[in-house]
Amino acid sequence: MKSDENYPEVNFLYLNEQDMIKAGVEDMAGCINTMNELFSLIGKGDYRMGGPNGNEHGIMMKFPKESDVEGMPLLGPDYRFVAMPAYVGGDFRLCGIKCYGSNQLNREKKLPRSILMLTLMDMYTGVPVAYMSANVLSAMRTGAVPGLGARYLSVKDPKTVAVIGPGVMGRTAILAFVTEKPGITTVKIKGRGQKSIDDFIAFCREKCPNIKDFIQCKTEEEACRDSDIVYFGTTNAPVYEDNPHAEAAWLKPGALVMSTSALLLDHDFLADTKHCKLVSDNSKMYEGWAVGAELPAQKSVSTLLGMAFYDVVAEGKLPKSGVTDIGDIINGKASGRTSEDQIIVYAVGGMPVEDVAWGYKVLQNAKKKGIGTPLNLWNTPEFA
Repeated sequence: MKSDENYPEVNFLYLNEQDMIKAGVEDMAGCINTMNELFSLIGKGDYRMGGPNGNEHGIMMKFPKESDVEGMPLLGPDYRFVAMPAYVGGDFRLCGIKCYGSNQLNREKKLPRSILMLTLMDMYTGVPVAYMSANVLSAMRTGAVPGLGARYLSVKDPKTVAVIGPGVMGRTAILAFVTEKPGITTVKIKGRGQKSIDDFIAFCREKCPNIKDFIQCKTEEEACRDSDIVYFGTTNAPVYEDNPHAEAAWLKPGALVMSTSALLLDHDFLADTKHCKLVSDNSKMYEGWAVGAELPAQKSVSTLLGMAFYDVVAEGKLPKSGVTDIGDIINGKASGRTSEDQIIVYAVGGMPVEDVAWGYKVLQNAKKKGIGTPLNLWNTPEFA
């Protein structure tokens, strides 16, 4: 029942995908700068995510492989639902939850594999501030974090980039690379199908006019060789051995290797501090994922690069201090590249704090430009 006490009216702003685009969600330079702000805050501990250690990627729900329950959905490729809560401090000072459903079969219905939404909330009351389409936002921040890596970790003037996995993540990553390093002129592409390669090249011709040469590669080795930046953006394969991999012998001196998804690298190479430096977006996130997991007897079953870093440490091949977080490099607490010949391996796992930070910036632009639809939650709450 309603009481006689006066409660504040609550309204929030709804931004659909076109609203987000009009408000500047595709501004890669702005997104990279926002990620720079964010990772500086992460390095200072001024953030929070889910889980006991405040560093979990999110909570995931999957369906069973088989079930006796009538009508129960069954597990399929990339079929999951995820909620990703986060708090960002600094000048942002708000909370948010990105939620998405993913199903590879969406392609048959001409839908994106994942459909994402972001809710921004007051950090004290939980009052919604905005509800926004997050597919483009998520794609942009996913590319911006590799772009941040190029800013701090690549050689001074990279010319050639390899993209293994020329999908949406590959497109926003190359956009971020050329935004940070406009001297890039050559892209080597390894994809699973010709259509994705053609779409990637068309995207580059429109968005990255400085790129002059496109080289299609049949193997990961061909893509890696002579590349200054090597980017892996493929999804996990059902069989461990089928995941993309790279070998030390394929990498030129000074190469920056990174992955936003699956990548297999030899653990002895990762532990070789004379020739290889490991940089993580947030090592605490991978440590949190590993809690309770038993170390495999012979080889890691981790396909995510950041987890492979953790495995190398757990195997005793590298001290914990052998993994440097990008936030510490930004804040001057740790060194980045120490020579033009040093190979750097950079792990990017994706975090909801990135969505909250970029969502906040886009929201401010939307408010300035009068973009979006105001929605009313209540004039007076029914129960209070």
